[in-house]
Amino acid sequence: MAEIKTPKKLIEVALPLDDINTAAAREKSIRHGHPSTLHLWWARRPLAAARAVLFAQMVNDPGYQQGEGFKYGVNKKEAEIKREKLFQIIRDLVKWENTNNEEVLNRAREAIWESWRETCHLNRNHPQAAELFNPDKLPAFHDPFAGGGAIPLEAQRLGLESYASDLNPVAVMINKAMIEIPPKFAGQRPVGPLPQGEKQGKLMDDWSGARGLAEDVRRYGHWMREEAFERIGNLYPRIKITQEMVAERPDLKPYQGQELTVIAWLWARTVKSPNPAFSHADIPLASSFLLSTKKGKESYVNPLVEGHNYQFEVCMGVPPAEARNGTKLGRGANFTCLLSDTPIDPKYIYAQAQSGNLGQRLMAVVAEGKSGRIYLTPTAEMEQAASAASPDWKPDALMPENPRWFSPPMYGMKSYGDLFTPRQLVALNTFSDLVQEACYKAIADAKAAGMTDDGIGIDDGGRGATAYGDALAVYLTFAINKLADRGSTICTWDSSRSSTRNTFGRQAIPMTWDFAEPNPLSDSTGNFMGGIGWANDVLSRMIPSSGGIAVQQDAATQNISAEKVISTDPPYYDNIGYADLSDFFYVWMRRSLKSFYPSLFATMAVPKAEELVAIPYRHGTKEKAETFFLDGMTQAIHNMADKGHPAFPVSIYYAFKQSETKEGATSNTGWETFLEAVIRAGFSIDGTWPMRTEMSNRMIGSGTNALASSVVLVCKKREIEAESISRRDFQRELREQMPDALEAMIGGETGTTPIAPVDLAQAAIGPGMAIFSKYEAVLNQDGSRMSVHDALILINRAITEYLSPESGSFDADTQFCSSWFDQYGWSTGPFGEANVLAQAKGTTVDGVNTAGVVESGGGKVRLLKWAEYEADWDPIKDNRTPIWEACHQMIRSLNNQGESAAGELLAKMPEKGEPIRQLAYHLYTLCERKKWAEDARAYNELIGSWHAIVTASHEVGHSGSQAELGLDF
Repeated sequence: MAEIKTPKKLIEVALPLDDINTAAAREKSIRHGHPSTLHLWWARRPLAAARAVLFAQMVNDPGYQQGEGFKYGVNKKEAEIKREKLFQIIRDLVKWENTNNEEVLNRAREAIWESWRETCHLNRNHPQAAELFNPDKLPAFHDPFAGGGAIPLEAQRLGLESYASDLNPVAVMINKAMIEIPPKFAGQRPVGPLPQGEKQGKLMDDWSGARGLAEDVRRYGHWMREEAFERIGNLYPRIKITQEMVAERPDLKPYQGQELTVIAWLWARTVKSPNPAFSHADIPLASSFLLSTKKGKESYVNPLVEGHNYQFEVCMGVPPAEARNGTKLGRGANFTCLLSDTPIDPKYIYAQAQSGNLGQRLMAVVAEGKSGRIYLTPTAEMEQAASAASPDWKPDALMPENPRWFSPPMYGMKSYGDLFTPRQLVALNTFSDLVQEACYKAIADAKAAGMTDDGIGIDDGGRGATAYGDALAVYLTFAINKLADRGSTICTWDSSRSSTRNTFGRQAIPMTWDFAEPNPLSDSTGNFMGGIGWANDVLSRMIPSSGGIAVQQDAATQNISAEKVISTDPPYYDNIGYADLSDFFYVWMRRSLKSFYPSLFATMAVPKAEELVAIPYRHGTKEKAETFFLDGMTQAIHNMADKGHPAFPVSIYYAFKQSETKEGATSNTGWETFLEAVIRAGFSIDGTWPMRTEMSNRMIGSGTNALASSVVLVCKKREIEAESISRRDFQRELREQMPDALEAMIGGETGTTPIAPVDLAQAAIGPGMAIFSKYEAVLNQDGSRMSVHDALILINRAITEYLSPESGSFDADTQFCSSWFDQYGWSTGPFGEANVLAQAKGTTVDGVNTAGVVESGGGKVRLLKWAEYEADWDPIKDNRTPIWEACHQMIRSLNNQGESAAGELLAKMPEKGEPIRQLAYHLYTLCERKKWAEDARAYNELIGSWHAIVTASHEVGHSGSQAELGLDF
C-alpha cells in the first residue's frame, strides 16, 4: 500500500499548556450560558481544553517540514517563531469570552484549512487521494464516547461536521441537543406567542444562530408553567401572615395581612423512638437546625419539647451552638432521640427504614419577601397540603444495590420513584404531560407562522414544523430533568446561600436525612422556569457553523469513525457508574420523549451490560470486572486505531486519578495499565499532555492528590511492519531524541511559553513513549518484552539527566549546590563532606561561600534560602555569580517585588536566562520527589511567571540577546 505522508501535528510536539490549563480552570466557575448547564453530566471536559486539543490535533507543526519529502525547508528558529503564532491562536481560542468570537474562530479555522491543504498537496498522488485528501472538504469528526458532548461541540465550532455516539440514551440526547438540533433550525424566528403582558423588545430582531429556538423554549416553557399552575397550584398554597404570627415575630410586621409565596418546605425524616417510653413518637433525624447563617439574617429551627411530644418553631437571631448539628451525633447515620436523649444508631435506623417506618416531619417554611427569604414556623395546613397530593404514576425502575454510589436502597428507597415526595411526583408528572401538549401547540403555531411542514418527526430527519415541535420538546424535557435534580428528597438546604442543593452534589445519590422541597411554580430556588432559563441561556449563545449527528452506538462495535478525526474521553475504570446514575434522568426523559424517539427510549432503563466500567457487582468479582473493562476498552481503542483518518493522530483523555512516586518517577498502576491497553490496541503514543480539567474544590476530590487531572494521549496507528529493538537501542534513542523534545516543551532557545514544571514530568512522557510504542516490542537482555512500567522508569531517568546540572552545562558552584541540596536541602551538613563534594565538582567550600550562596562555620555548611540573599544584589557588580545564585535571586525578587523587579534583574544578566530556567525545572522535579511542597511551589511559580518576567526585562531597555533571555518577540 502506498505510504501516506502525515506531517506531525502541533499536538505531537508542543502546546501552550499553562494557558490552556488556566482557561480550563477558570471555565469551571462559569455558569450562565455554559453548555454544561443545559443538562447535568458527570466528569465533563472543559470546552477550553477540548477546543485547544482539537485545534492542535488538526494543524501541522511548523517543524515538520524538516523531514525528507516535504516541500519546505525550515530551520529550528523559524519553526519556533511559526509555532508561537499557532500558540497565540490557542491562547485566544481558549478564553471563555472568545467562545463565539468569529474573528478568533476564523483565524483558527483558517489555520486548520491551511494545514489540511498542505497535507492534501503532499498526498495528491496517493491512490486514495480523492477519498482521503479532498482539499475542498475538511474531514468530519467523531467522538465514540461522547458523554456530555463537550468535544463534539468544539469540533463543530471549529468548522468540522461533528458526529457523536454513545451507548447511553441520556448522553445521546444531550449531544443531539447541542450539535444536531441547533444547526437544523439556525436562523429560525420564534413562532410561539409572547407571554401575556410582554412586548416585543427592540433587540429581538436578530434571530441568528439558535436565538429563535432559544426564545421559543422560553415562551413555551412559560406556557407550561402557567398551565401547571392552573392544574396543581392548589398543592402549593401561599401562606398568610396573620396578626398572631406578628405577635410572636415582630419582624413579620411589614408583611401582616399579606399572602406570601412559599419557595421551599424543609423536612426531616423520622423514625420511631428506640426508647420504649417514647415508642409512639416520630423522632426527627435532622443533621442541622440552621436555616440561614447570613450575617444579620440568621435563622434557625428551635425544637420545643413538651413531655412526650415536640413541635418546631422558627427563631431569628444567632443560633445556639447545638443547632448546627440538629439531632445528629458525629458521622454517618447516628442521631439522638429529641425526647429522651437516647442514641439512635445506624442499625436501628436501617431496621426502621426496611420496615417502612421512615416518615417525615415539616420543620420550617421558607417564603419570599421583598428583601429576601423569610423563615416561618410550619403549620398543620402546610403539612395537609403536601399530604393531599396523589400521583397517578411514579418511576418503578430500581436503583442498584451498590452503596458506593447509591445509599437510599439501604433505607427502603428501592426505586427512583421513591426519591420523590407524592407532591414532587405530581409536579413532575404534570410537567411531563405538558411537554406533549406544548409540542402540538408549537407545531400549530409554526404552521400558522408560515413554516413549511413535511409531517416528518425530528427522529426521522424532519426539518419542518413537526420536527420543530419535537425539537422544542427536547429542551422542555431538559428543564424537567433540572426540576427533578433540584426537586428530590435527596436535596438539602444550604443555610449559607439560603438555597437548595441539587441531588447530584457529587457523582452518587447519597442518603439525606433532612431535605428541602422547593416550589416548582415559584420564581425562586428549584423552580421549573429556572431550567427553562438555563436552556435559553445556552441556546441563545449557540452559533453552529456546521452540521452534527448524534446516535446510540457501542464504542467497541461502532463503524462511524471511518476516515474521521477522533478525539474522545472514555470512562475511566470504575470511577463513575454513568448508566446507573443517569437512570435518574432517563425515567423522566423517557416519559416525555419516548413518542418522539421511540428506538432510543425502547428500554425501561439505560443499557448497562455493555457499559465499559469495571463494576464488580455486575460481573461477579473484581477480577472479572477488570478483565471485562480492559478487553472492552482495548477493542474500542482498536476500533479507533483501525478506522480513524490516517492523516491525524487520535487524542484520548485519561482521568489521571492519583499519583505515587517510585524510583524518582511519577507513576500509577491504572495509568500504566491504560497505556498498555492503548499500545496493545495498535497505537503508538506520541504525546501525553496533562490538562487541569477538574475543579480543585470538587466534592469527590476533597483531600485527594493535587495532581488529579486529565492526561491527553496523542496516538497514531502503529506501522504493521514495526520491528523490535533491544533495551540498549531504546536507551540510545532516548538519549538522542529526548533533549530536542524537552527543549521544545520548556521553550527552546527562542522561548515559546514554557510548560510549568508541575506538568513537565507528565508531558515529557509523550516523546519517550513515542519511541517505545512505535516498535513491536522493546526486548530486555533475557528476550522478554519490556513493560510500560519499566519504560516509564527509563523515560523519567532521561528527563532527569537532561535537566540535571550534572549534564555539564552548569558552572561548578551550581553543580555543588545542586548535589548538596539533593542530600541536605536547607539543613546543615558536615564541612568535611562538603569539602569532598566541592573538590569533586571542581570548586571549594570557600569559593562557594565567597559566591554568597552558603553559610560555612563551626564545621558545618548550609545552603542559604532565597529569602536570606542580599536585597540590593547587582549581577553586574558581582564577580562570581553561579547560576544557582542567579536563580534564587530571581525567586527572591519575584516573591518580594513582583515580575517587573524580576525582569529588571534578568535584564542585567540575559545570558543566564536559559540556564536559570533549566535549573528551576530540575529543582522543582527534585523537590516534588522529596515532597518539599513549599520549595517546589517557588520554582514552579518562577517558570509560570517567566513570560511576564522576560517581557518586563525588555521594557527596562538593557541590551541582551532575546534568545538568551528565553523569548523571541
